[in-house]
Amino acid sequence: MRHVTLLEELEAYRPWNDQEERDRAELLRRLRSGEALYTRDNAAGHLTASAWVVSPDLTQVLMAYHNLYDSWSWLGGHADGDRDLLAVSMREVREESGLTAVRPVSPHIYSLEILTVDGHEKRGAYVSSHLHLNVTYLLEADPAAPVRRKPDENSAVAWFGLEEAVAASSEPWFRERIYRKLNAKLALFSGEQGM
Repeated sequence: MRHVTLLEELEAYRPWNDQEERDRAELLRRLRSGEALYTRDNAAGHLTASAWVVSPDLTQVLMAYHNLYDSWSWLGGHADGDRDLLAVSMREVREESGLTAVRPVSPHIYSLEILTVDGHEKRGAYVSSHLHLNVTYLLEADPAAPVRRKPDENSAVAWFGLEEAVAASSEPWFRERIYRKLNAKLALFSGEQGM
């Protein structure tokens, strides 16, 4: 069975709103240009994968209190050379939450976002402001399974009701533009690509 490339996935993806339409166009432009996006060597922007981790009944969301952003947020991280962004999102959830049993609700892209990252210190070195070219996947886990924090990245991991998860974020742009969108898509989720 042939593996579908990220470019093919993005070409087939149906944007949810104007933000996704514009971000999809920019992601496609950058991928088609041959720009190196899969590693952090591209200091201006690189690919990341996030996860909206939900309970099997779709009523709860897993969030981590992110040290860098000082806010409750979704889980995810850098591709770091891995071209399978679904695998990246699952790996990041396992690393950041301690969950061992996490599975995709769908193997398809759930959401797209280009995210700005302000300049910051990381492990004693300055990281310039840049873009995260982000692909989000909808994953599922059992809220009864044990979770643990990852001290170098987060100070807590917890399950929230859908609206509680949005309210828990102290980042207005994420709260209003991203997390509300993810929940709105979840309310209509049918398991098909491009919700």
